[in-house]
Amino acid sequence: MRSRLGLVVVGVGVVVAGWAMLAIPAPATRETRTTADEPQYLLSAQSLAEDHDLWIDDELSERAYWPFHEARLPIQTEQLDNGRSISPHDPLLPAILAVPMGLGGWAWAKATLALLAGVLAAVLTWTAVTVLAFGLAAPLSSYGTQVYPELPAALAVAVAIAGLTAPFPAKLRQNRPETGLFCRNFGWVAAVVVLPWLGGKYLPVAAVLAVLGLARTRSPTALAALAGAGVVYLVGHRLLYGGWTVYAAGDHFAGGELTAVGSRPHYLGRSRRIVGLLLDREFGLAVWMPGYLLAVPAFAALLRRRPPGWAVLALPLAAGWATATWVALTMHGWWWPGRQTVVVLPCVVLAVAWWAGRVAAVRPAVVVTGVLGAVSWLWLVVEARRGDLTLVFDFATTRNPAFRALHAVLPDYRHPDGDDWLLQAAWLLALGAVAAVAAIEPRFTRSTKPTRSATHVPA
Repeated sequence: MRSRLGLVVVGVGVVVAGWAMLAIPAPATRETRTTADEPQYLLSAQSLAEDHDLWIDDELSERAYWPFHEARLPIQTEQLDNGRSISPHDPLLPAILAVPMGLGGWAWAKATLALLAGVLAAVLTWTAVTVLAFGLAAPLSSYGTQVYPELPAALAVAVAIAGLTAPFPAKLRQNRPETGLFCRNFGWVAAVVVLPWLGGKYLPVAAVLAVLGLARTRSPTALAALAGAGVVYLVGHRLLYGGWTVYAAGDHFAGGELTAVGSRPHYLGRSRRIVGLLLDREFGLAVWMPGYLLAVPAFAALLRRRPPGWAVLALPLAAGWATATWVALTMHGWWWPGRQTVVVLPCVVLAVAWWAGRVAAVRPAVVVTGVLGAVSWLWLVVEARRGDLTLVFDFATTRNPAFRALHAVLPDYRHPDGDDWLLQAAWLLALGAVAAVAAIEPRFTRSTKPTRSATHVPA
């Protein structure tokens, strides 16, 4: 049984990694292979590989970005007091990509992210087999080749969830309790520590996972490790970037580091993103992978039943969704849709898997929506590689009939009008009705014969 499960885990990881690599040659815009912050991460990785430091002023002056960004690079850096320039992005992703960037350039760096997408799928598969449908669809597949920290951050969250919820071998717990305790804590503590180094925007999710982990394990050693890591993070950023965050090194935050969330943020207006992150006709999750709509009834059932481990899925998701709603500068931008939510999508995938593992009627919906999501991504990649469109600049012009059909019935949150608010109301009523049935209807939520997808998260 274990050997068969191991083969499934490896197989899913290989399939997802290979699937993501299909998009490596696809252009991001009409002129470039990368866009927005991607060149900054690649330049930092190149500097680490060649100069063993994060100073990119020499790479900028030499236009080292030409192989992957065939246009003049917009300025993001501000010269520091020492006369050097450092990219205003956290350094862990460049550190991950430094070796492949040094060995094979930008294509190898993107291939490394695709491999991490495979590892993420493998970790989630070990926890719940039904995640393959989500791993082959955007945005998890798209960020398998786009150079952002979203995919590594999602992997860290998945590792933390697995560490906090998965069964622990009884023999190790009984025969070597100290070793068992260390192994039990290492995974989730390490995941919490790396999240802020991938991006300061992940601090809320990391904080929630830290509180959950400490409440669950009550480990003084874990508390000391997290406190020490926090001090290293603050001191390291102060020394490297001249401030408490990487934004101190950016040229477009003249009003201070906190202006990274907007100089005059309109939080009430941003509240539309609570729904828009899921339902927006171009930048929402559902239009590219309809299976994410299942998250609403899945979490309704999860919160109603509150099985052991439910909080490890619900609370990090709430923190990440709130960050994407009120802290992120924009929902729309020069990147693939769903960027701000990717970090907590493992919570969504596992909640849907938990629900599907207990309700047989849900499983066909997972399969059908998974096929639609995979076809939508493959269709787009083929169009991009043929030169019909690009992955970032004009992806919404795809001729995929499934996308066009969903696009027509989903609201537009970029320029909403009366019709869009009516569409939102209709979607909220429909999703609310399904969520109510999932939460309160005994016959619909009755547990079926346990499957692998229902054995770990939540237990």
